[in-house]
Amino acid sequence: MDDWSNLLAAANAGDNKSYATFLHKITPVLRGVVRARGGGLSDAACEDVLQEVLLAVHLKRHTWQTNAPVRPWLYAIARYKVVDAFRARGGKIEVPIEDFNEILEAEAGPDPTEAADMAKMIGLLDDRSGRLVRMIGIEGASTAEAGRVLNMTEGAVRVALHRAFKTLAALRERHLK
Repeated sequence: MDDWSNLLAAANAGDNKSYATFLHKITPVLRGVVRARGGGLSDAACEDVLQEVLLAVHLKRHTWQTNAPVRPWLYAIARYKVVDAFRARGGKIEVPIEDFNEILEAEAGPDPTEAADMAKMIGLLDDRSGRLVRMIGIEGASTAEAGRVLNMTEGAVRVALHRAFKTLAALRERHLK
């Protein structure tokens, strides 16, 4: 019999100190087994599985046969608990996104949804205000150019544009709530 077998046999005979030593010795080894078999499980999930393994060892230690080696018995419990963890998660694998920051980093550029969002918000304005915001705010026309197209003075264009932006700000606040 190896050291673990002797400790577990003594523990099953009622020696609490041997049981504590047994658990202390098997825990790091079982942690390694769980992490190796639980590829894709997070560190926290592996620790949860390890606790399940240790609990199963505690509850089922009476099933270990004294003439059998302890390691295969322990490894079988660990293997089944890892499988149970995967089943409980529905086969999903958790991978920390931080590991892929460099690969997934988006190139700097315009937001592809920005134009649609702007068009939607501008579409909520009245026709003249919407045309002013598009001409000056998006197309880059001057107030004089917009005034000529819309038959308005520059001063009237500035006042109307200010009111349009104020209305857009209020609409935005309403849509964010």
